[in-house]
Amino acid sequence: MRTSSFYSLVFALLSSISLTANAAPGNATEVMSPPLVRDVAAKAQTGKVDLNSADAPTLQRELAGVGEAKAKAIVAYRESNGAFASVDELLEVKGIGKAIVDGNRDRIEVN
Repeated sequence: MRTSSFYSLVFALLSSISLTANAAPGNATEVMSPPLVRDVAAKAQTGKVDLNSADAPTLQRELAGVGEAKAKAIVAYRESNGAFASVDELLEVKGIGKAIVDGNRDRIEVN
């Protein structure tokens, strides 16, 4: 008789501890990482690609008719001749014609 009441008491104690632990609110901390704004910030403000700061993969991705070779040519021209003064100066880059400039005029800016 004593043994069964002892086991019942232990069971009741363990059950109440278990219920208390499950019902207690947890302090879950959220780890928030900063947003990736470095490359997106300049484009998000105007929605345009800056010829003077965009790298070759960005030019290739954002401009119609500009592949890897033309994007690298734009960057090489900028590095050898300095910053672009206007969008029309893009016509001086080898492989870039009037059709590409006119087709992308609304996507390009010069800062």
